[in-house]
Amino acid sequence: MATPTAKDGRAQLPPITNIQMVDLKAQYTAMQEEVDQAVLDVIRSCAFINGPAVKQFQAGLEDYLDAKHVIPCANGTDALQIALMALGLEPGDEVIVPAFTYVASAEVIALLRLSPVMVDVDPRTFNVRAEDIAAAITPKTKAIIPVHLFGQSCDMEPIIALANEHSLHIVEDNAQAIGAKYTFSDGRVAATGTIGDIGTTSFYPSKNLGAYGDGGAINTDSAALAEEIRKVANHGQSRRYYHDVVGCNSRLDSIQAAVLNCKLSRLDGYSNRRREAADYYDANLQGLDGLLTPARQHNSTHVFHQYTLRIDGGRREALQAHLQEAGIPSMIYYPVALYDQEAFSGSAANDISFLPVTDMLCKEVISLPMHSEFEEGTLAYIVEQVRSFFGA
Repeated sequence: MATPTAKDGRAQLPPITNIQMVDLKAQYTAMQEEVDQAVLDVIRSCAFINGPAVKQFQAGLEDYLDAKHVIPCANGTDALQIALMALGLEPGDEVIVPAFTYVASAEVIALLRLSPVMVDVDPRTFNVRAEDIAAAITPKTKAIIPVHLFGQSCDMEPIIALANEHSLHIVEDNAQAIGAKYTFSDGRVAATGTIGDIGTTSFYPSKNLGAYGDGGAINTDSAALAEEIRKVANHGQSRRYYHDVVGCNSRLDSIQAAVLNCKLSRLDGYSNRRREAADYYDANLQGLDGLLTPARQHNSTHVFHQYTLRIDGGRREALQAHLQEAGIPSMIYYPVALYDQEAFSGSAANDISFLPVTDMLCKEVISLPMHSEFEEGTLAYIVEQVRSFFGA
């Protein structure tokens, strides 16, 4: 059969069906027997809460991150909330957070009657920078939440220096970057989430390390903070029926831990395949007028939770429609800045109405399918459709 051609005579790849943003079914199929057995073992044991699978996962994640203390919890939002509660902050204290991120990073601040102070981000890496943070620090500032967005680390060394200078806590939101590594100027390498006072992550199914339901974890190297985190996550009790503080109830169940145990040993492999897919996108999407591929932080690896383009000239929605017509899903993370959300109207400590980079990104970003299970030809087909939109 002859190869189809476009109107201009160029060779055109045949359509590929059933393309997924994240192909969880293919990932499950590749390890089905192991996962099924792990889940069945939990069911047969009836140790559904804090069972051996949870303890195994806790120890495994401590080893993977090289973290002294990991406290599993129910989800990534709980992880952030519990981390802030453990710091003993008072209502009205200010916490600096990027304006270009998922709502959870700021939501927990407002929920605890703290003041979210939203700052701009780098236009190429999408991450918050020390200079963005420095301009927002006031006498009320008590903490910073750097979000390692889309899979790579913020530039943490200057952020740490700033936090030390002003005696601020750092709570890393590592929900999208687990497995990424940051290199300090002295050559020391650390996993994202282990650089600040507390790290938090999410095991939502579409995450790079995803459960088959909700899940999250908190990590710290401080024994005192770990004790407080465990207490807060367990109804504020250090021993049963003795409640020292008002806490919450947030646990990772054993079935989710069993799934995560199967996946944790594969996480670096998943990250490598995501990077290979990103390399392919990078190599084949260069030179398109009005399209900017994602930058990679010079001192961080990238695990590509998302592969996010910038499309200028107001053509993003047209590109998304073009891809949809070709059977290719895409997502826009995030179309509305946090300071423009009704939930935060009047709540920001600094009177933000416009941050130029955040505003630009909300209008320009679009994410292509990204996972570790691409079938042969799928990436080529996606690239061909993007290039055809730009007339290349």
